[in-house]
Amino acid sequence: MGISRDRWHKRRKTGGRRKPIRKKRKFELGRPPANTRLGTKRIHQVRCRGGNLKRRALRLDTGNFSWGSEGCTRKSRIIDVVYNASNNEMVRTKTLVKSCVVQIDSTPFRQWYEAHYTVPLARKKGAKLSSEEQEVLNRKRSKKVQKKYDKRKETAKLQQSVEEQFSQGRLLACLSSRPGQCGRADGYILEGKELDFYLRKIRAKKGK
Repeated sequence: MGISRDRWHKRRKTGGRRKPIRKKRKFELGRPPANTRLGTKRIHQVRCRGGNLKRRALRLDTGNFSWGSEGCTRKSRIIDVVYNASNNEMVRTKTLVKSCVVQIDSTPFRQWYEAHYTVPLARKKGAKLSSEEQEVLNRKRSKKVQKKYDKRKETAKLQQSVEEQFSQGRLLACLSSRPGQCGRADGYILEGKELDFYLRKIRAKKGK
């Protein structure tokens, strides 16, 4: 028997049995879940009603992530699934679904931040920078351009918990797209009270 989204097999609100008035119909069909896992990109196309296409992601390892407070979006590698409010099994199996919390590579955002503010971000004291990084931070600039960067530096302040993540090279992010429907794993970097909330949840889960 196929998966059906009809209501004839459900009971009434009062608890009584409902007699089916017809057999299953094509427009009532359902499909098995995608269970998108972490891995090398693999996407299947599914033809849907009206000739529309869904992109069913079976494996994904990258996505576009937005850094809301800085207004910056970069493509980044998804490293791990760390929290899922609905089911711990999805964390164990590294299943990507909407609203799950993942760890992503912080390198693209660090590069943008250092180029934008010309300030080293969460670097250890005495850490050697590559020649390219030194070029970005210490490039010779005209007085007008330098004045612009100096003004930016005044607002270059990060939440401490976000800065700690940059020092580890991994950021916590939340997926906002539906990988099984659109074939993408896009999302946003967690900040502020939302980040504090999920950090508490992750610590509580580790403590068990």
